[in-house]
Amino acid sequence: QLRLVESGGGLVQPGGSLRLSCTDTGFPMDSYDIGWFRQAPGKKREGVACIGSRRTSTDYADSVKGRFTISRDNAKNTVYLQMNNLKPDDTAVYYCAAEVPPVRPLRATDFRFWGQGIQVTVAS
Repeated sequence: QLRLVESGGGLVQPGGSLRLSCTDTGFPMDSYDIGWFRQAPGKKREGVACIGSRRTSTDYADSVKGRFTISRDNAKNTVYLQMNNLKPDDTAVYYCAAEVPPVRPLRATDFRFWGQGIQVTVAS
C-alpha cells in the first residue's frame, strides 16, 4: 500500500518560511487526492490544504489562506506545502495524507493513508 514520507519540518522564527515535502518511493501519487493536516497538543486534527489528483483545484483552511500554498510535481512524485509568514499558532505536527477520489476537502476521516508526521515549531 501507499507509504508516505514527509520532510522539511523544523524550527523557524515567526515570519519565516518552510517548505514541506510529501513523497512515496514505491507508488505513484498522481491518482490520489493529497491533503496536509496538522495537530497541536490538546487540539483536534485540522485540515490545512488539499490538492486534487487529476484536477488542479485546491482547498485551504481559512487560517492559512494567503500564507500557505499546496502544489504537486508529478515528475518527482512529490507534493509540497509552502508555508510563508509562519506564526506561533502554526506550531503542530504536520501530516501528509492520501486517498482515492472522491474526498471531502480538509476532512481527515476521508483519508486512509497517512505519513508519520513531522514537527513544525514556530517560536522566537
